[in-house]
Amino acid sequence: MKEIKRIAVFTSGGDAPGMNAAIRAIVRNALNNDLHVYGIARGYEGMIDGSVKRLETSDVSNIIHRGGTVLKTARSKRFLEPEGRKLAYENLIYNDIDALVAIGGNGTFTGASKFMEEYPDIPIVGIPGTIDNDLYGTDFTIGFDTAVNTAVQAVDKIRDTADSHNRLFFVEVMGRHSGYIALHTAIAGGAGGVLIPEEESNIEELVKLLKRGAKRSKLFSIVLVAEGNQMGTVYDIARQVEEKIDVFDDIKVTVIGHLQRGGSPSAFDRVLASILGFGAVEALLQGKSGVMVGIKNNNIHYTPFKEAISKSKTFGKDLLRMAHILAQ
Repeated sequence: MKEIKRIAVFTSGGDAPGMNAAIRAIVRNALNNDLHVYGIARGYEGMIDGSVKRLETSDVSNIIHRGGTVLKTARSKRFLEPEGRKLAYENLIYNDIDALVAIGGNGTFTGASKFMEEYPDIPIVGIPGTIDNDLYGTDFTIGFDTAVNTAVQAVDKIRDTADSHNRLFFVEVMGRHSGYIALHTAIAGGAGGVLIPEEESNIEELVKLLKRGAKRSKLFSIVLVAEGNQMGTVYDIARQVEEKIDVFDDIKVTVIGHLQRGGSPSAFDRVLASILGFGAVEALLQGKSGVMVGIKNNNIHYTPFKEAISKSKTFGKDLLRMAHILAQ
């Protein structure tokens, strides 16, 4: 087993609240094990550019509560090419980096997996940092809980004005390929409906649901819409519903957008990120490589990158059924 003395951490792809808590845990556990630890700025782009900086415990003080990532992040087109990965490898060797911790989602782990095929002498362990909660091999990803809390706070505020004006609101949340944020927000926010990529739906069914609620003197409603739902854009859905229903005084659309990515991470995300960051260093010291550190049934679980990327996470059909019943 290769002896590891110097590790580097980077964040890649979309930012997620809790990434800083993971960085903090990685740095402090690495130093506790007498390792030198480095931060790579702006993900794979920084690796190609040689943006590598030594990190000490003081560098990660007072960051656990901050959103975003102190290491910055980027999406790197250059890393998709062999020449870019070669430059990245040369910079790691120049800085005597023995191993990497990659914090990100599907794209990050796809890049890490390809890099390891070409340069297997540098072990890599991944940490799931994405608000979408769509990675196979972990019950929760860093940032998901905070994103849901942000969306629920927005829905609570929208509910006040919807009730005051007898309005129907369509609220779009992030989730091009995953409906986890929409589903959890719908349940927590008491929504009257939810549209997600994992479930087929149509305008007629939605209109029937809304009319059923109106018969019970429910003169306002909120429908959560994941951006990747199968019925089209939130504006198209609102327009089609407006043509078929007249029980509401008005129909409005709210897109929460990138508000879901920002803000101070929740307590849950801080604890989760700390556990996964700590566990990533332990994994490297145990000789593991090419795996994502996750949480399953409250236990640390290691999933090969290729499985985390290619396998579909089982969607909670019982939770979806419950959401539909509670929405009535």
